[in-house]
Amino acid sequence: MGTFIGHVYPGLFLISYGLCQAIVVSKAMIFKDSLLDPSCHPRNKTRWAQLWKISYGGLLKMLAGSILIAYEISCIKGGLILMNRELPPRFMYPKEWQHLTMFILFTLNGYVDVMSKNLLPQRCVVLEKGTLVLTFYVLLLLLMSHVQDSTGIELQIHYLLIVVVFLLMLVLTIELWTPDTFHLLLIETFLFLSMGSWLIQGGFILYRPVTGYPWQDDDISDIMFITTFFCWHVMINALCLLGIYGISSFWHHCYRPSLKLMESKEAPYHKGTTRPLYKLLREVEQSEKDDQAPLLSKSSP
Repeated sequence: MGTFIGHVYPGLFLISYGLCQAIVVSKAMIFKDSLLDPSCHPRNKTRWAQLWKISYGGLLKMLAGSILIAYEISCIKGGLILMNRELPPRFMYPKEWQHLTMFILFTLNGYVDVMSKNLLPQRCVVLEKGTLVLTFYVLLLLLMSHVQDSTGIELQIHYLLIVVVFLLMLVLTIELWTPDTFHLLLIETFLFLSMGSWLIQGGFILYRPVTGYPWQDDDISDIMFITTFFCWHVMINALCLLGIYGISSFWHHCYRPSLKLMESKEAPYHKGTTRPLYKLLREVEQSEKDDQAPLLSKSSP
């Protein structure tokens, strides 16, 4: 992860995950639907129900985590060894092992998501959330240790990343008790987007600056602008969430009239079968009683 690609790839994964989550949360907020068990339109139950139940977020975590694990191992010439053969032996590649631990945790979290949503008889939301919370607890510990030998620009970038991870850890911890709360899931999505975009920005600042000249660790203005860029990322991600919600709401209001028309056409067939049949039986019984009444009156004398 100590390369440009090592920052950009995890950032792209987090942004992709955040965008998918933003679409799901926006749809659930507009349709007043449950986030844990989202429903689909009755016409699509036979065709799309199975596809809708697939844990795409879990599959994305598994795929991205596996790619990042393979990339981290391939970056070390001679292989990623734990200790050298000198006396006394010393640990090798401490930061690379920390990166590998992060990627393994995200991959395992993806396996848990897929297992809970698609393999278990009943979905276990506590297991999914608990695994994700544990992942970010470990990630926060690793990041705190990761900045021990960092200074200047790199230290400031990692400090701001630690702030995002800490806030995300708090939100995920609260979600253990309230997993179906729109506000918390919206904040979680916003923090995932911020974490991803800031990782990409950090890759450009540290390894490929736009000006072609490296940032100066001893220049206070460069360090101050790091925080300014982070604030710009916060505003852009908030506007991105607002735009996704606005587009989803616009699509909902444009598509909803045709949806209601389709439901109204289907209603006489689906909903009108029970009551007319019941009324018809009562009318037949009443007509039979009326026919039997003259016969009884004639037979009584």
